[in-house]
Amino acid sequence: MLQRMIGAARLDVHTFEDVESDQNATKQALLVVVLVSIASGIGAIAAGDNFILNFLAGMALGIIGWAVWAYITFFVGTKILNTPETHADWGQMARGTAFAQTPGLLRVFGIIPYIGGVIILISAIWQLVAMVIAVRQCLDYQSTGRAIGVVLIAVIPYIILVGIVSALLYRAIGQGGG
Repeated sequence: MLQRMIGAARLDVHTFEDVESDQNATKQALLVVVLVSIASGIGAIAAGDNFILNFLAGMALGIIGWAVWAYITFFVGTKILNTPETHADWGQMARGTAFAQTPGLLRVFGIIPYIGGVIILISAIWQLVAMVIAVRQCLDYQSTGRAIGVVLIAVIPYIILVGIVSALLYRAIGQGGG
């Protein structure tokens, strides 16, 4: 699993092909999501006074965000921007997008005052690039441009849905901690 995470962080195409085709990698993919979610939770601690609830909300958003992202990219890639070569199922997309989250481990540094936000931004951009590669490989696209299109289209409903969930979670935290 560690080698696959390193390969995903290095944006290695073969790593994404490997996890896409290996149905046994689903548990590993979920573990990557959990690890990134823990890192997100730790990074989110700095967001307020209610440390435990911020940690739990950060973790929940990480796991929910992955599931939502995998579904939206799968839908956009197989229904809207599909090609004759596109052959994928949700499991393949879920595994690929999970490993593409590996750079999100850097979110743990979100806890550091002043530079934490910059590190989170860098990890988010790195993750988006990894997502493009994951989408291209998982959907068997010949074109990186098509994969970029899927990511750009999918990011809009993703941001809206995760924004709503985030607002609800943090509103609940604010009310629970007040």
